[in-house]
Amino acid sequence: MKILVPDTFALDVHPAPEDEVVGYDPTAPLPAEVLDAEVLVAWASTADNLVDAARRLERLRWVQTLAAGPDAVLAAGFAPDVTITSGRSLHDGPVAEHTLALLLAVVRHLDELGAAQREHRWDTRHTVAQADPATARRYTLDGAHVVVWGFGSIAARLAPLLTALGARVTGVASSRGERHGYPVVTDEDLADVLPTADVLVSLLPATDATRHAFDAARIDQLPDHAVFVNVGRGATVDEDALVAALREGRLGAAALDVTETEPLPAGSPLWDAPRLVLTPHAAGNRPQGASQLVQENLENLRAGRPLRNVVER
Repeated sequence: MKILVPDTFALDVHPAPEDEVVGYDPTAPLPAEVLDAEVLVAWASTADNLVDAARRLERLRWVQTLAAGPDAVLAAGFAPDVTITSGRSLHDGPVAEHTLALLLAVVRHLDELGAAQREHRWDTRHTVAQADPATARRYTLDGAHVVVWGFGSIAARLAPLLTALGARVTGVASSRGERHGYPVVTDEDLADVLPTADVLVSLLPATDATRHAFDAARIDQLPDHAVFVNVGRGATVDEDALVAALREGRLGAAALDVTETEPLPAGSPLWDAPRLVLTPHAAGNRPQGASQLVQENLENLRAGRPLRNVVER
């Protein structure tokens, strides 16, 4: 069995004696000599190269993406009989960490304080506003209601961190109940939940159903002091509606690690939107435990056992 692994990421894979592990460049089309591969490990491949792989790897049986979201691989058009598994869980720690960093940055107004520093200005307006009892909910997570939209494995890492800082956490998922010790509601409940939210964190995947899920209607359901953080997928946000809400003061602040078009075009209004922090899709970018996942699934494939993280399509 020929196994293709990206040469840009160190994977410790232990093949069977009859296996061949071949490194490939994810930024280039696959060379002819590897087109008989049965396994493709995908990481940081361009969209065009994934489409090319889907078309030319005629013996392919399984694609393991190291990305938490399989949307890029799904969009490439691999044959229906090719099993696709995601990198779910590989990015839980780094993404939870980055989410918390973004959230604290906007809640503690570090964007404004950073601007004051660069101007050599001691920002007393900030300290006065922060001390005002009327603005208490705009400067802290202590006592805040944080709604996490997309309550999966990343949320399981994030929620206890928020709890430790004094926040009350509500999850939003496909079914109501309790997950990881936290109450969970569904999208149908958002109209009742969002007006009570001080923070909305989106961990939504990119699907047809979630495209522009955070739109003008959802924004208007939030209090005008609320903070929005997106570390899921950029396609889930109506960026024009978000910019308008920030400019008009109908949303307190926002932080985005993902945008609908990446890299973000120089002319995008997001760059200059007030109270918006942007990072360049940097939250996950360090798959943890990738070698163990690939090895486990290789052994499952050889033994005819179900693979871990299979994506339904």
